Amino acid sequence: MTSIMILVVLTGLGLVFGFILAFANRKFAIEVNPLIHIVEDVLPKGQCGACGYAGCMAYAEAVVLKPEVSPSLCIPGKEAVAKLVAELTGKAAEAVEPRIARVKCAGTEAKAVKSHGYVGVQDCMAANLLFGGPKVCKFGCLGLGTCVKSCPFKAMSMSPEGLPVIDPNKCTGCGKCETVCPKQVIAMMPLTAHVRVNCNSKDKGAAAKKACSVACIACTLCVKECPYGAVKMENNLAVVDSKVCAEQCSDAKCLAKCPTKAIRPAVLGIVPGTEDQASVETACASCVKPTNAVG
Repeated sequence: MTSIMILVVLTGLGLVFGFILAFANRKFAIEVNPLIHIVEDVLPKGQCGACGYAGCMAYAEAVVLKPEVSPSLCIPGKEAVAKLVAELTGKAAEAVEPRIARVKCAGTEAKAVKSHGYVGVQDCMAANLLFGGPKVCKFGCLGLGTCVKSCPFKAMSMSPEGLPVIDPNKCTGCGKCETVCPKQVIAMMPLTAHVRVNCNSKDKGAAAKKACSVACIACTLCVKECPYGAVKMENNLAVVDSKVCAEQCSDAKCLAKCPTKAIRPAVLGIVPGTEDQASVETACASCVKPTNAVG
């Protein structure tokens, strides 16, 4: 009898609280602007955060409700999505320059010297906590694929050589891989870039070459060879201004002068450092004009 009474009391309490919650839900309900959901539907749904907001829904809400928020912040969506969002929100869309992720390291297993073995968690951040990783070069790719796992568009894969490879037809340039790399080896590159520097080392020449056979040794030959001032030396590392290079240079002489081949053509979809192989043109025929589409 007691059990039945307890059951009745609990059921009654449940009903009372249910009515209270239902009343509160109706009383304090907040109406959501239906345009927010319409805008969210045209976004790629990568939840990459490249727009500066915590996911597509947060950006949709901000761009609809706040006049100062640009409709062109969705990097993966590029110009097509920017135009749609602009039309829906009655705003003007700014130009969106297509970009793609690039790996600033050609230090494969065969080219980069190791200081010790690593048998820990297969994660770059974890490996970096142990003496900066197993490579002598403390600026190079650790090769454990944290960037690959974090890519929301499945645009990256690990090569047998131990370096990540970006699929130019899937990469949206969202920058997610760039944010998770503890070595800052991954950066965004405009699709118009002619050349790229396959190195991230800030060590001086002798130390850099000792750690990796294809490292930039800060010899400045590339800087002297470029008549347009597109190449500069910063912290013992060659840095190329892709905009100047693409707009003014039609014959990248810096490529031939680099003694370690750290500066190479910006060929997409291959392992950094293999740009000079005879098979590049055939293997990357589909990579010359990437769709750079949302996956």
